Amino acid sequence: MNGYEFSRAWFDFSFNHPNKVKPVHTAIYFFAIERCNRLGWKENFGFPTDLAMEALGIRNYKTYIRALEDLVDWEFIKWVQKSKNQYTSNIIALVKNTNAPPKALDRALHTAVSEQCSKQVRSIASIDKQLNLKLKNLKALNKKEFLKVDKSEIPENYLGYFNWAFKFQQLFLKNLKNKGAPTKKLDQAGFEDCLTPIRLMLEKDGVSEEQLQVAYELLNGSEEFWKGIILSTHKLREKIGQLIAQGKKPVKLKTMDLQVQHKIQSYD
Repeated sequence: MNGYEFSRAWFDFSFNHPNKVKPVHTAIYFFAIERCNRLGWKENFGFPTDLAMEALGIRNYKTYIRALEDLVDWEFIKWVQKSKNQYTSNIIALVKNTNAPPKALDRALHTAVSEQCSKQVRSIASIDKQLNLKLKNLKALNKKEFLKVDKSEIPENYLGYFNWAFKFQQLFLKNLKNKGAPTKKLDQAGFEDCLTPIRLMLEKDGVSEEQLQVAYELLNGSEEFWKGIILSTHKLREKIGQLIAQGKKPVKLKTMDLQVQHKIQSYD
């Protein structure tokens, strides 16, 4: 027998006799296997009591010797020469034990593994189902007009982007209405077109929410220059760097730039 076979036989026995086997039995038996292995699988080998007790952290000699005697009684170890006291070495041999049929443990392990795999599959399936549902919802939302989407339809991980996109979209509409410009294009803007630039700014471009707020305040202030240029979240993403740099120092123009006026009137 090799180490694996000794180990398997022991756990078959242990599983079938839980009322007998204690951790100390397992510790002593596996230390005996380890020592036999290190000695080149000698048939009979010395098994010093003090060495075994020190290696296994067993402080009481009676506890150790009783457990060793149990292993002999259960025919896992054979005494070749018994030590006279705790200071001399036993000479023992490992025994091929077939007292415990392996089927009980095999069945138990197989059942446990099957149940665990089943739970894992159900868990993964549940996650996949949720992810697929979210993707399906997003695909459906992308086909809608942004201003017709209800907040309750938004996946939780997209709510932050939606709130910012909605905030800016309302601002763009207000700025256009204040100039008497048509708003049809903004009213019909698609969900994906409005939300994606916001998401990319926050996820990819390194723009913070504080910087978005700076941009919002600038577009919502008395400065007229940017109001005719930035009329979509796509344009906002394109110009966000300039807005952040300008911050709370708007350019003062007595009259709106003619090019900006033209953009507003032709926006539809």
